[in-house]
Amino acid sequence: MIIIRRFNTDDAVTVSEMIARTLRVSNSADYASDYLEDLVLRHSPEFITDRALKTHFYVIEDGKEIVGCGAIGKIPGKEDESRLYTVFVSPEKQGKGLGRRLIGALEKDELFIRARRVEVPASITALEFYKKLGYVPEYGVTGPDANGLYRLEKIK
Repeated sequence: MIIIRRFNTDDAVTVSEMIARTLRVSNSADYASDYLEDLVLRHSPEFITDRALKTHFYVIEDGKEIVGCGAIGKIPGKEDESRLYTVFVSPEKQGKGLGRRLIGALEKDELFIRARRVEVPASITALEFYKKLGYVPEYGVTGPDANGLYRLEKIK
């Protein structure tokens, strides 16, 4: 059974490991391995726990296994804008509608509802996924930024 629930600190190691696996498998065709390994190191259990303290962080469980995560947070200094963070679905569960369900849960969160505008830094790997969900290039910029990410937004 699939459940989307809020993160708790006991999830940090499992979420970090799931993100590492996803980066190494799903993003390897789009990014250099040294770049991905830097991201793996960055998404440590401590980083995940800190991110969860600053955002509304969710996990997807399939049975007792965590197979996805995502967060929404306020953009500092902007009361009517939010950002999606740390959205991942494990490689073996991609293409089964879990990412869509996760974004649906994030879009029901109070931080999405209150926002006039929500942005997401999308990887090359996830770009088309977000576009299918109605996110468009921020400020009309269609290319990646210096970090290889596409800045997308949804204006309500």
